[in-house]
Amino acid sequence: MARKGRVMATLPVLVDAEWLRESMGAADLIIFDATKFLPNQGRNGHDDYRRSHIPTAIYFDIDAIADQQTNLPHMVPPPGQFAAQLGALGVSNNSRVVFYDQNSMMWAARGWWLFRLFGLEAAVLDGGLDAWVRAGGPTESGEIAPLPAASALLTDWRPKYVRGIGDIKDNLISGAELVLDARSAERFAGAAAEPRPGVESGRIPGSLNLPFNQVLAANGTLLPPETLRQRFAAAGIDGSKPVITSCGSGVSASLLSFAMAVAGLEAAAIYDGSWSEWGSRPDTQKQRDAI
Repeated sequence: MARKGRVMATLPVLVDAEWLRESMGAADLIIFDATKFLPNQGRNGHDDYRRSHIPTAIYFDIDAIADQQTNLPHMVPPPGQFAAQLGALGVSNNSRVVFYDQNSMMWAARGWWLFRLFGLEAAVLDGGLDAWVRAGGPTESGEIAPLPAASALLTDWRPKYVRGIGDIKDNLISGAELVLDARSAERFAGAAAEPRPGVESGRIPGSLNLPFNQVLAANGTLLPPETLRQRFAAAGIDGSKPVITSCGSGVSASLLSFAMAVAGLEAAAIYDGSWSEWGSRPDTQKQRDAI
């Protein structure tokens, strides 16, 4: 699809298929397909992208755009690495970036959060590829080769949006922030095995639970803002304290943070290592429900 030589208006945080269709071809628009799957899902996100994606969409691999010096999954990369890799994918400081995925919106939300962490703006397509197809949007197959950006990407590191394991340990003492876990109720209770080997079951002591699928409608789109606020309030998020979201590896936690932003709440910081780190460390406290 040929790109139009015009620049569109300001980017909203959540866009629908109609907005994206009207914006297609704009010179400053970059669409990323961030599809991935959990280890126990038996699918390859890059293969799904190659089979079918939105026209002009480039594959965004969160395992490649990640810290390669750790064995934890898709951890935040160093700023220089992030800027170089995104520049190679065509992103400049004038780009408008829209993320989508083919698996529950959480991978797209991770892309949105990474951009936010590095001081950049991005949007998420509500409902992902399924919503695009339902709206009559075309798809194509194969791989899109990006054109590198003409100028270096400048990033602004925003550490307030991320937490490390030391922060979580400190928070166990201070209680200054609420920890909201996006995993299933069974995994949160410690009653279900974790999908990654070497990771114990359980939760961070004192944490709250809101499974990520509880912020999605039956058709895979995000719930309306008022309903989202009700879901967060029912989970114990009442605005009295800042929130840290956690999950298995920092991905569905990103969806909760994104949903908070859409709901008009202060978007949560994310514990990047999440349970993959906490549950695999011998020096961390782990809470489980009595069986």
